[in-house]
Amino acid sequence: MADTLTETNDPIARMRAIRRDIHAHPELAFQENRTSNLVAEALTRAGIEIHRGLAETGVVGTLKNGDGPVIGLRADMDALPIEEQSGAAHRSTHHGVMHACGHDGHTAMLIGAAEALAASRNFKGTIHFIFQPAEENFGGGKRMVEEGLFKLFPCDAVFALHNWPGLPAGRIAVQPGPMMASYDSFTFTLKGVGGHAAMPETTKDPVTTAAELVLALQTIVSRKVSPHDPAVLTTTQMHGGHTFNVIPEEMRVMGTVRCFSGEVRDFIRAEMLRVAESVCGAHGVSVSLAYEEGYPSTINTPAEADYARRVASELVGEDHVDTGFRPSMASEDFSLMLQEVPGAYIWLGAGLETKPLHHPEYDFNDDTLETGRDLLIRLATNFQNGI
Repeated sequence: MADTLTETNDPIARMRAIRRDIHAHPELAFQENRTSNLVAEALTRAGIEIHRGLAETGVVGTLKNGDGPVIGLRADMDALPIEEQSGAAHRSTHHGVMHACGHDGHTAMLIGAAEALAASRNFKGTIHFIFQPAEENFGGGKRMVEEGLFKLFPCDAVFALHNWPGLPAGRIAVQPGPMMASYDSFTFTLKGVGGHAAMPETTKDPVTTAAELVLALQTIVSRKVSPHDPAVLTTTQMHGGHTFNVIPEEMRVMGTVRCFSGEVRDFIRAEMLRVAESVCGAHGVSVSLAYEEGYPSTINTPAEADYARRVASELVGEDHVDTGFRPSMASEDFSLMLQEVPGAYIWLGAGLETKPLHHPEYDFNDDTLETGRDLLIRLATNFQNGI
C-alpha cells in the first residue's frame, strides 16, 4: 500500500492517489484499521510523532516547531453502509460500504497538509493532526474527547473542513454560531391488543394508531415551534406485524429530530411524549418513548470563525468566502470537540455538479483537494499571529 502511494513527488497527485485508495477501501465506524494504518504510515514517514488508540482507530499526529500556540486540525475517516453506484474506476471494493460523504477526501487533505507543514516548518508552536473515526452516527468525536483527546493534546483552537456539494468549487463558507443542527433519534413503542385482521373490532390496533401518531407528530414543528427557530422532526421507520391476516400487538415508530436551540430541543422532546400519550390513549394503546440525544448543534465560536474567514479570504479572495448563510439541518460530531475547545467548522465548495452527500453515486471532487489542503496549511501557519 505505501509503495503505490509514494511513487510520485507531486503532492497534489499524491493526495489524489491517497484519496482514491481510501475510497476504494472504505471502512465503517470503528473499523477504520486499514485507513488508520495508511494515515500513521504517512505521518511517520513525514517525521511526525503519532499516537494511536483513541476511540479504537483514531490517530493523532503532533508536529512541534518551537514555542507558540497550539492548533488542532481534524479530519474524519469512516465510510457509510451504502452500495456504491458511481461507476468510478476507484469505486468501492467492499460490498455495501462506500465513502459517500467525502471523508476519504478530508483524510487525504489533512495528510497533504501535514506532509507540507512537516517539510516547511513554516509555523511556530504545535499542530495536532486529529484523524477521527466514526463520525457517521457513532460518535467517534465524543469518544476521543471522553478518552482524553484534549488532555493528552491540549489545543488553543480546533478546526475542521467538510466538502459541500452545491457550493461552487473555489468557494468557502464559514460563520460564527450554528453551522449544523443537533441530532437526536427516537423510538416509540406502541402496545395494543392484537387479533384477527378480519375482526378489528376485537383488537386495539397499534397499526392505525401508529399511522395517526406519525401525522400528529408533524404538527409539533409546524404548529408549536416558532418559524424563527428551525427544527425538523422526521419519522423514518415503522415496524410491526409478520403476516397479512393478523393485527400485531406491537408497533415501533422511529425517526430523528434536528434543531439548533437547546430550548427547542427540550420542548420538542417533551411535546412528542405528550402528543403520543394523547393519540395512543384515545385508542386504548399504551406508548413509551426511548429518546437518545446524539450530537449537539455545531456552533462556531466568534473569534475562531472570524479567523477562519480571514484566512480563507487570503486564500481564495474575500468575494469567494460566504458568511451569514443558512446553517444545515444535517449534523456533525465535531460539535463535541467544539464544546471542549474554541474553534470553527468550515465548508469547502465541492461544486454544483457533485452528487449530494450520502448519495450512492456521490464521489469526492478531487479538484478541491489543493484548496482544502492549502486552507488547512494557512490555518496552521497564520495561527501564531493570534486570532
